This record gives sequence, C-alpha cells and structure tokens, in this order.
Amino acid sequence: LTDTLIGDADGIYHPALINDRLLLGLKGTMSEAELHVLRGRLNGGIRNKAARGELRRGLPVGFVWGEADGEVCFHPDEAVVTAIRTVFERFAETGSARRVWLWFRSEGFKLPLQMYARADIRWVEASYTAIHHVLTNPVYAGAYVYGKTRQETILDASGARKKRIRHLPRSEWQVLIPDHHPGFIDWQTYEANQ
Repeated sequence: LTDTLIGDADGIYHPALINDRLLLGLKGTMSEAELHVLRGRLNGGIRNKAARGELRRGLPVGFVWGEADGEVCFHPDEAVVTAIRTVFERFAETGSARRVWLWFRSEGFKLPLQMYARADIRWVEASYTAIHHVLTNPVYAGAYVYGKTRQETILDASGARKKRIRHLPRSEWQVLIPDHHPGFIDWQTYEANQ
C-alpha cells in the first residue's frame, strides 16, 4: 500500500510483488525452523548434562556447588548444616512434620533461608512449609533430581492465557540419581519418611 521496500544482506524486496512476497515468506519460515532446531539442540544439551548430574541448578539451603562438575557439598557454615540436621533428627524422634515445626517454635530455633544461590543466609522463624520442604526434598537425601515440575499454559475463566507450574509424580521426573552426593539422610530413610 505504501510502496515500501524491505532490504536485507541478500537484496531488496517489494512486498507488493508476488515473487518478492513468496521469498520473504520462505525466509521467515526458514528462520522460524532454524530457531526451533537451535532450541531443540540447546534443550538436548541441558537434558544430557542433567542426566549426568552435572547441570547446576538451584540447591536447597544447606548445600553448595563444589569445584568439580556435578559436585555438591554441605554448606560451609556449620550453623546452617546443624539446623537442617536438627530437622531430620527431630522428625526421626517424632515422626511428624507438624511436631517438628511446633518444637522449633517452642524452642525459638530459627531456620536458614537463602533466596537464591549467591544470596546471604537469613535466619527466620521456622514455618510448617519450610519444615515440610526440607523433609520432602530428595536433594537432602543425596539425590540429584531434574524435571520435577512442568510448565503448562492454560486458559483462565476469562479466556486469558496463564502459565502455571505443575509438580509431577516421581515416575515422571526426567532425572533421578540417588547417592549422587552426601546427604543429611540416606535414600532408604528418605523413602521411609515419605
């Protein structure tokens, strides 16, 4: 309509001409396919690294990444490690996440909180959710886990697109490597606790 020309490194095109329009459409389709292939290769590399237990993702408080590929170590702050160990010791005695939480509250014990990998540790009042997370997270049992969740796009009641995270059952986790690193409890104890 406006007699505008489109140029790139290969030439100049006039969208009003059928041959130029076909060429521009083909170039767009090829670019889209190339992006799809690149994304597939990148995801394949991520999955391969995760399958070896070397993909560095966020670790729960109490652990840090070591120097070697896939090496997971206890946090260097002994107070952090002791607090997490206390959760498991109290659970072994009481058999209830709620009782552990109530004990932490009654004793005035705080739990370490780390928002992301390089953030400082903050000591906060223990919540039931935090205690439950420690008791149910397989990383605390020395397992490397990848793919516990899946992102889904859904339509809400008004028809708007929303993204949500869905937690998958263990049978659908992409990677589960028990005994990957030292844990606060062993795998058998973790399974019994669940």
